[in-house]
Amino acid sequence: MAGTRKLGKPTDQRLAMLKTQTTDVLLNGKIVTTEARAKEVKAIVDSIIASAIKEKDNFEEVEVKVVKAKLDSKGHKVTEKVTSKNGKDYLRVVKEETTEKRKKDMPSRLNARRRIMRKVNKVEGVDLMNKLFEEIAPKYSDRVGGYTRIVKCAPRKGDNADMAILELL
Repeated sequence: MAGTRKLGKPTDQRLAMLKTQTTDVLLNGKIVTTEARAKEVKAIVDSIIASAIKEKDNFEEVEVKVVKAKLDSKGHKVTEKVTSKNGKDYLRVVKEETTEKRKKDMPSRLNARRRIMRKVNKVEGVDLMNKLFEEIAPKYSDRVGGYTRIVKCAPRKGDNADMAILELL
């Protein structure tokens, strides 16, 4: 007997669909889908949030040297005129070196981040890992499991499939 529902799809399509729905739940807080799909996604989302909670404070702050282009008051790069060895003039961007404090993941948190990245899709313009570790994990840190809920709703009009809303609590 198989451990997961097949959902009427080949393995590659099923896994891609579950990844997409998992990503949508973490980004938006809720999705509307069939009841069987919601049950599968619920297990994935709960495991992701549990591992994020376990590793949320497992990092250290380090100072890193950063070389950036110097900017003027309007936000444009500052350039200087330089002569090359063969006598040609060109503009070179002036750079400045600063130190910044950054978070460095400890090995177990890095491993958790990589395991989570296998279960979700990349999203343009949104750092999903940062949202998971900085917003979602602290919100649920006092809970022991049960980070999502399934609310049943009316059947779908076309094929009468049982529909449900999967939402973060």
